[in-house]
Amino acid sequence: MRTMIRFIVVVFFLVSLALFYSVYISPEYFPYVGLLTLTNPLLFFINAFLFTSLVIAKRKLAILPLIALIAGWKYVGTTIQFNLPKESQQSISVLSYNVHLFNYQPPSSNQLLTSGNIVKWIKENPSEIKCFQEFYQDFTTPSKNHIKQLAIESGYEYSYQINEGEKNKRSYGMAILSKYPIINDGIVFENRRNNGVIFADIKIDRDTIRIYNAHLESMNIDKDNLNNLDGIKENYRSTLKKLKNGQVVRASQLEILKEHMDNSPYPTIIVGDFNDVPYSYTYFFLRKNLENAFEKAGRGFGFTYNRVLFFLRIDNIFFDPVFDILNFKTHREVDYSDHYPISASFRKPINSTARKIQE
Repeated sequence: MRTMIRFIVVVFFLVSLALFYSVYISPEYFPYVGLLTLTNPLLFFINAFLFTSLVIAKRKLAILPLIALIAGWKYVGTTIQFNLPKESQQSISVLSYNVHLFNYQPPSSNQLLTSGNIVKWIKENPSEIKCFQEFYQDFTTPSKNHIKQLAIESGYEYSYQINEGEKNKRSYGMAILSKYPIINDGIVFENRRNNGVIFADIKIDRDTIRIYNAHLESMNIDKDNLNNLDGIKENYRSTLKKLKNGQVVRASQLEILKEHMDNSPYPTIIVGDFNDVPYSYTYFFLRKNLENAFEKAGRGFGFTYNRVLFFLRIDNIFFDPVFDILNFKTHREVDYSDHYPISASFRKPINSTARKIQE
């Protein structure tokens, strides 16, 4: 019995160490490693159970799950937080929202939510900088002319980069809106679907910051299959393959983004839908030299996905350490998309010396 217990503890110890550190390995080299890291929270709790049991049994073997817990402690902070908000009269606020083309049908409903609901909420949100993924624009229909409604009529400058469509008619893409002057903007990369990264350099008083709006490679899973557990079970093989392929593509996209950020002369904030969880290469690649708003100022679990897999946090705000974050919020009361909007505020003034993402 003792030999069996020792074997189990040693196996979990070795597997845990390997997977806890595998988030630093690019899926480009080991394509399926990104899927295995999804088990990291479970491994952490198993090691916590083993450690407690071995301590109660007064076994020296408890040192192994203890070491594993220390190695995996970072996942506690990426999963749950208990920060208290700070107050400041001098702050800038940033909103990020995947708006689902302003055309969302909740799984429990047979009717589409009218775009007027989400437009009204966005217009009432006080954030000075607003970033949108899956932004649909129709210049020919007043009720769907979202640039006019959300930017021009609301006093925001804007950068709108299309992925598909004709810019003079109907199109969709990504948008950055700002109450402050936008002095430069552009595309970091894009593909033929919804995904890409855009940026805008924004002048705030005497300082300039760079905002990146990201929508990294999607999971490419039919979302109707994620509406219920039966759909997930029936399509799990194809789902796993698509998850693997998506992680490989996101890894290559991160290299493009890194090079662009390395050449930025300004401190940066990067927001968006990253299509990856906090136990992934994507998350820890960005976290290497950037801070995460949820970790520094969030509370609870911060889940952002509004589907049956509600426990996913795939929308994030990362920021250069020169910023002083005040608060972060996941707006889970806003049920107008398959994502919940997130927002953060930062104290002014801003130190204009930017740190770069290093190798």
